[in-house]
Formats: sequence, structure tokens, C-alpha cells
Amino acid sequence: MSARTAVWYLRIVACLNLFAAVSLSFREQVRHHNHGDFYTPYLLTAGFSSAAFAVLMAVMMNRHKRAAWIANLVLSGLLLIGVVLSLLQHPGVDRHWFNWATLAVLVVFVGALVLGRSEFQAKGDPTNPKLAGWTLIGGGVVTLLVGTGLLSLTAAGRAASLADRAEYVVLRAVTLGSDGSQSLEFGVPRAIDVTVNVLCVGVLLLVTYALFRAPKGKEYLSHEDETRLRELLVKHGARDSLGYFALRRDKSVIFSPSGKAAVTYRVVGGVSLASGDPIGDIEAWPGAIEQWLEQAREHAWVPAVTGASEEGGVVYARHGLDALELGDEAIVEVSEFSLDGRAMRGVRQAHKRVARAGYTVAVRRHADIAEAEMETMLHHADQWRDGATERGWSMALGRLGDPDDGQCVMLECYDGEGELKALLSFVPWGEHGLSLDLMRRDRDSDNGLMEFMVIELIQRAREIGVERVSLNFAVFRAVFERGSRLGAGPFLRAWRSVLVFFSRWWQIESLYRANAKYRPQWEPRYVLFERSRDLPRIALANACVEGFIAQPRLPALLRGRRRGVAAEQATQERELEHVA
Repeated sequence: MSARTAVWYLRIVACLNLFAAVSLSFREQVRHHNHGDFYTPYLLTAGFSSAAFAVLMAVMMNRHKRAAWIANLVLSGLLLIGVVLSLLQHPGVDRHWFNWATLAVLVVFVGALVLGRSEFQAKGDPTNPKLAGWTLIGGGVVTLLVGTGLLSLTAAGRAASLADRAEYVVLRAVTLGSDGSQSLEFGVPRAIDVTVNVLCVGVLLLVTYALFRAPKGKEYLSHEDETRLRELLVKHGARDSLGYFALRRDKSVIFSPSGKAAVTYRVVGGVSLASGDPIGDIEAWPGAIEQWLEQAREHAWVPAVTGASEEGGVVYARHGLDALELGDEAIVEVSEFSLDGRAMRGVRQAHKRVARAGYTVAVRRHADIAEAEMETMLHHADQWRDGATERGWSMALGRLGDPDDGQCVMLECYDGEGELKALLSFVPWGEHGLSLDLMRRDRDSDNGLMEFMVIELIQRAREIGVERVSLNFAVFRAVFERGSRLGAGPFLRAWRSVLVFFSRWWQIESLYRANAKYRPQWEPRYVLFERSRDLPRIALANACVEGFIAQPRLPALLRGRRRGVAAEQATQERELEHVA
């Protein structure tokens, strides 16, 4: 209750500051009570910058940031001490009822902070103060230069000294209602005042983000972590088709106290995004989930899960997460698959057409591929990639040809002249299953090549001891299927139309249709979240890790194009270990 009181106070002050910035009469009232013998409550001034600062403080306090609690306690505490001393030492101050009201508000706010101190334990990044300091200096200098430059274009500014112009800019950066230099007070256009104040808003946004940002959580998989995960996959890998993707080296891992289960995740934009089900013994899943959620609370990360199965979603839901169906995974049981029947006519004809064109497929484990051959495949895979950005995270391994992935299966498709034209790579799903990882083909090759390779794998699966194959994931598969049926409601049809529109860029519908032609079993996959209001942040984080939205990174601008799938810092370290 005390913590909520402090947060709501900051929200109300932010609204009042914003209203004062756009309302002349209210701004004059705030201005009047900010001078002479008057004191206004904590952070109550007129201006966009003060409103933005109050909003950001409210947001960070709502995320239980310890640094935000300390900042508010120090600032409001100093103001409280100042008001008390003025009431005791200056006779004119205690005659104004407004000052006593300000004192009461300050006491309530500071008291709420003190009583609610135990709720503000979220840690920040240790480098935040240094980054915020440099951001403040740089932003302040830019604002000062722009403000004094704009003043120099006015008659009043040219007549004033540089010191007066700088003083005026500093005061206008804080509030639109403060007095500036007397020589400038009535000669400066209002547009300059607003421009300076808005610039200060931008600086405050950057400084506050730098000061209170959550730790990035880039503790990627170590060699020891990967070894422990592989041991869990050997025992329990058959439970989840996405289990092997936990070995991506740009993920972090947290184990249960017993060490029998683990949750793999990545922190993006303050979201701790786990993928798939926990790894390991299902009896130990709750311990791993509790450790992961506790870590998220400690660092003020938003916990979320993408691609959980129904079984995993049920366990996550027991720990306070809500579920939303994300789509369906296409799984083909080898024993039940057949090309016979009218429904498979299109696939059957496409398979025969490609076979008549002279294409052949080789199926083998990565461990059976010579190093020189693998280098050639890597070269072709890079050439055939559609765009510079590698997509996939929750259902992609993020590397190809690593010696530790010897049990992965490679499908190589050659034309009649023996030229390599397409590649498919599958990761192990337990002892008798495979999950699709990578699809690449020469764009000049014949259509239907991928379908031909998938059929060849299914028909020859028993040669490598495979009983089931997990293909691509179809986002919102049920919407496409039900929305096109007779009698579908207006909302469902409208939602399907939206997805069809976005499929022009993101291949949402085409992935569904490409999977549906094999008549697979559809296994639902879920996204799990703690609060509905966090869904936009979770969706943005998901889009970033899956490669739909590129995250700007300065080092990436300075690096050349890397071969294969970028695995960032952790992959580089692992490669050095292998070389050593």
C-alpha cells in the first residue's frame, strides 16, 4: 500500500505538470507558488521536462527499482528538510496555509517511501551511474548550445550577455514557468521556451533510461552449462521437440536447486524471455521456474515464455503466468505418413516431378560429414540465405557445422549434374525424433525442392532410426484454418485478413500452408506472461530475438558480415576454446 501511494503521487504530479505546461492560467498559479515565501510539493513545476521526469520516476518505482527509490527519497527528503527549516526560521513562510499543505504532502510521500522500502529491491546495472553521468553531460551541453544559439537569433538574445542567455536556457530547461534573466524575460518568443523544454525532455528520457535500465543479463552459456544441459537432454530430451534449441549459445540458463531441470532464456529490452519447456525432469521443473522468476523480480525483468507446449504451459501457469495460444507446431509421425489418397495428390505429384528432373537427396549425420564438405555447405548456406538477418531463436540452433552437434541430421539435395542445390538440417529430438532447424536452397533451383527433401526424409527415416519429425511452426494456424470456413464470425474473418496482409512480409500464411500439405499432427504452442499490459513489450522482445526487428548495435556497424548464424560473444568464446 505504501509503495502504491508513492507511485500514484508521482503519476498525479506528472499529470499536473503536463497540464501546467499547456494551460496558461494554471501555469501562472504554479509559477506564483514557486517563488518567494511559497513552496510547492515535490516535483510540482510547470513544464514538459518535469512531467517527463515524474512519469519516468513513476514507471521505475512501479518496477520496484531500488535506485529510483533512493533518488526519490534523497530529493524529497532534502525538500522536506528545507521546508521545515524555512517554517521554523522565516516568519513570513509559516503564515501561508499552502506551505503547510506542502509540508503535509511531503511527509506523506516520504513516509510512504520509508514504509514501503522493502518492496524496492530490483537491481540495476552497475555501469548505469557512469553511463547516466556522461549522458547528462552530453545532453546538457547540446541543449545549452541549441538554446543559446536560438536566443542569439532574437533581438533580446543579441542584446544580452552570454551568461544571461545560458542562465535563461537552464531555467527554461527546468520549467516553463520560471523567471529567466530580466533582460530576456519579455523578449523571447514562446516557441524557443518550448523547444528548450522539449529538448530537456529528451535528455531526461535518455538519462533516466541509462540510470535505471535493467541489467542486460548477457551471461551466455558456458562450457560447463552446455555440458549439464546436454546431460539433461540425454535423459529427458524426448519430452519436448524444442529441447535441443536450449543449446543456443546466445541464451542464458538457470538451474533448479537440485540441478535436475533448467530454464533457458535471454534478456531483451528488460524482458526475460524463456523459450520452450524447461529442460530436464518434469518433477524438478517447478524449482527451475521459481529460480527464474525470482531472478526476474530481482532485476525488474518482465518474465515471459515463448513456444511452450501445453504440458509446459500448465506448469508455468501454476506459478502465476497466463497463457495465450501462439500457434501450432507441425509434427509428422513416420509410421502414419503416406502419399496415397486424394488429399496428398499435390504433394505426390510434386515429389515425382522433382525426382524426374534428376534431383537426389543424401541423408547423414553431421558427424559423418568431412570438414571440407561441411565448409562447402556453410558457404552455400550463407549464399542462399534470404537477407542479411538470420531469423529464428526459439526454434533455431543458431549455428551450423559445430563439432558438438554431430548427431544433427543433414539433407543434401543435388541436381542431375551433381551440383548442391539445397540443404536441410535437423536437430535431435530425443533418441528417435528430429526437429527442423535450417532450410536453405538455391533460388534458381526448381520449385518443390523443399517438399521433395522432406518427403525423402520421411520415407527414409527408419534408416537413421527416426520415428517422428517436427517441421516448421505455424503462427496463428487456427485463425487461418477456422477463419476461411463457412460460418466464421466477423471478428475471426477480420483477424484472418490482418494476418494475410502481414503475410506479404513475414510469410505467416505461407508457412501454415507449407506445413499443412503433409497433413501433420498439430501441437499447440503458447506464449506465457505475468501481466496483460506487458504483452506489447513481450511481442517486441520476441520480434527482436526472432530476427523480425533488428536491434541497433554500434559494434555491428563496424564488423564485417559474419559467416553462418551469428552467435555473438558466447559463440566466439566457444570457437576459441575449440581452436585451443
